Amino acid sequence: MSDKPLTVDMLGAARDAQWSALAFMGPGSVRAMAPAKVNLFLGVGERRADGRHEVLTVMHALALHDTLHVQVRPADQAPDGDDLPSHAAVGGPACNLRVTVDVTDKGAGGVPDIPACENIVFRAADLLARALGQDAPCAIDVRLEKAIPHQAGLGGGSSDAAAMLLALARAWGLAADDGRLEEAAAALGADVAFFLHGGCALLDGAGERFVRQLAPLRQAVLLVKPLAGVSTAAAYEAFDADPASVPPELLQVARDAQDAAEIPLVNNLEGAADVLEPALAEVRAWALAQPGARDALLCGSGAATFVVMEDFDAACRAAAEAKRRGWWARATSFAGTRAAVLPA
Repeated sequence: MSDKPLTVDMLGAARDAQWSALAFMGPGSVRAMAPAKVNLFLGVGERRADGRHEVLTVMHALALHDTLHVQVRPADQAPDGDDLPSHAAVGGPACNLRVTVDVTDKGAGGVPDIPACENIVFRAADLLARALGQDAPCAIDVRLEKAIPHQAGLGGGSSDAAAMLLALARAWGLAADDGRLEEAAAALGADVAFFLHGGCALLDGAGERFVRQLAPLRQAVLLVKPLAGVSTAAAYEAFDADPASVPPELLQVARDAQDAAEIPLVNNLEGAADVLEPALAEVRAWALAQPGARDALLCGSGAATFVVMEDFDAACRAAAEAKRRGWWARATSFAGTRAAVLPA
């Protein structure tokens, strides 16, 4: 167990206690789902001139997901950007959006205290409003219920951003397949575009360029994460210091596959992440020794590991055992879902 003292966000807890679903009902209210993902295949290549790396990856959505409640309403005047609380920020092409982001832990094992102006959900709203020229005064309230842990390699922030784009598209009368959503997703981060497609998909470029869908898996999955997280930037820095290439024949298998079942589990960031957090190798060794475990791989740059399990019961039993060891754990499954607006 960790020696770190538990910290409680008292303001966040107070807002959570006062929250009512009634505040997110009626005109301009949208509820959206933001699924987690794992990388069945992650082949990181050389650093490009723009500072990003060439990446060939196969991502697969999971049933585990965050939920966003979003309410968009017109305002009488542009917001005052002075003396804003930390959970509010002003954006848009004419500084016309006032966005509040309340984040609550719904099983994520703790959520970081990030000001709204730095939250990718706010950045998604700001970017899309600018792309659309949406310059009328507007108030956007977001209730973000987090089930996906931070710094886990499960794409929680990226998925939240994709769900926010889709929620605002619905509120602003934009088609879900409008090309500007894809452009905004690519600008927000390499993983965001995947969540607009979901299921299982092959991506290349820097990991943001959608190539095609693959037939998804239907197996049970165990997720395990030690208390420590891994920064994506730090993982890539460690990788650059000691790069590990993926054999060309495995890259070709990933490029040619039409079904997720054909994909070899590969992650050449695993070694770099292990250097940063040695507990990751311990987690994988423990996971593979669990009854019903078939294979295990680090999720993205870490720090979660996903384990393909024989069935959901085996995943639940292993998750309970992992929690007894002091790790965050969750039994879930592969899914064909994507970020999506949910029925009212």
